[in-house]
Amino acid sequence: MNGDDEEIVAASVDPSLPLEWRFSQVFGERSAGEEVQEVDVISAIEFDHSGDHLATGDRGGRVVLFERSHVRNSSGGARRDLEDTDHPLRHPEFRYKTEFQSHDPEFDYLKSLEIEEKINKIRWCQTANGALFLLSTNDKTIKYWKVQDKKIKKVCEVNSDPSKTGAVASSGNPTACLGNGGVPEAISSLRFPLVTSHESSPVARCRRVYSHAHDYHINSISNNSDGETFISADDLRINLWNLEISNQSFNIVDVKPEKMEDLSEVITSAEFHPTHCNMLAYSSSKGSIRLIDLRQSALCDSHSKLFEEPEAAGPKSFFTEIIASVSDIKFAKEGRYLLSRDYMTLKLWDINMDSGPVSTFQVHEYLKPKLCDLYENDSIFDKFECCISGNGLRAATGSYSNMFRVFGVSPGSTESATLEASRNPMRRHVPVPSRPSRLGSIARVVGRAGSESAGEVDGSSNALDYKTKLLHLAWHPNENSIACAAGNSLYMYYA
Repeated sequence: MNGDDEEIVAASVDPSLPLEWRFSQVFGERSAGEEVQEVDVISAIEFDHSGDHLATGDRGGRVVLFERSHVRNSSGGARRDLEDTDHPLRHPEFRYKTEFQSHDPEFDYLKSLEIEEKINKIRWCQTANGALFLLSTNDKTIKYWKVQDKKIKKVCEVNSDPSKTGAVASSGNPTACLGNGGVPEAISSLRFPLVTSHESSPVARCRRVYSHAHDYHINSISNNSDGETFISADDLRINLWNLEISNQSFNIVDVKPEKMEDLSEVITSAEFHPTHCNMLAYSSSKGSIRLIDLRQSALCDSHSKLFEEPEAAGPKSFFTEIIASVSDIKFAKEGRYLLSRDYMTLKLWDINMDSGPVSTFQVHEYLKPKLCDLYENDSIFDKFECCISGNGLRAATGSYSNMFRVFGVSPGSTESATLEASRNPMRRHVPVPSRPSRLGSIARVVGRAGSESAGEVDGSSNALDYKTKLLHLAWHPNENSIACAAGNSLYMYYA
């Protein structure tokens, strides 16, 4: 046994050991100096429940599907199974499957509002009869798609041999096969096209369209564990849908006040519990997370539990509430823990303990002195997503300069890694957090606001680019593999 095999065995024995991340593959990599078109920028990533399929959505309204390389490998299946048994930690490799246009730009004539085609979220549904099902949404409309392999029939030979075309040409008594007693002349000269079935090709078909149910932009969709319903959330409301009924939904959460001037917070994300079909959580712009039980009432304005961090002592700044806004929440696979991401931190919550987060991880602490600059260029409103591993031991989230952070979230773990979305993920090192800013430092930042370019320097002396941000990423449900989007490129890493 060589050294690499020993490392694999050691990692399989103790999954809590720090991981060494390696580059796996990239799709859509752009060359140096190549300009990225806005419509090609990836805006959503999602693995299916098995981990054999991966979907991405972009700003142009397209959905691209990838599949694991051995999913449809019918030849040598037994050998593949034996290889997987010998090497259970083989990292997943994906290949392009198909793509389709999910949404097109629209115009709301009643509100004189353009509705862009950008895909906000993608969620996989349960498979059936070998077909894949998924939900995709833009700002206003949700669509339910079915993707299934169809055999392509082609005309192989137009003038084929009559002896191969059936009874009409081969029968000695053609009148027995012709109606009305007609006997065409020179029946032997008839020629029939020969149709053959070629290899199958995936075809996407829209099964349902769920529209006209949201006055504000949809920020979340989430499937229920019952396999029959899902929720969609905008800034003020959460609606419950049945997958088979597209013309009716039920409003289960409504935070819209009687007077809009009294509005103090909005819904930022919503997620169903992975195993309890009656429970869901949603986050707000004030940094709180509410857990609700659908069995309590038809309109769940009152929550079962409220998760928020205890208010910190000391003066608040202008940016305190802005950076507290939760941009994404994710349940762990077993459903007990909940991961949330705000602008500066990643927090892990125990749904049985509402006194505060179990752990708080600083994502880019070195940006605290630069909040004024981030506000000036609107970067402070960026919405970073988060994801948690299938075993619940690690979590990941994105940052600027196409970097993302991986943290060990198990009790006592000190694992922390900073990786860059490139072929060499370990090129960048963990930034050194800046010292706590004093009162004068904010004043100095305000004084030079607007004088610095979008490229800053972080604590590790690396150029920090606010324009290249890694907002979207997903963790494989069963393995230590991460897919993340950097512009129009999809990078995949394994450990």
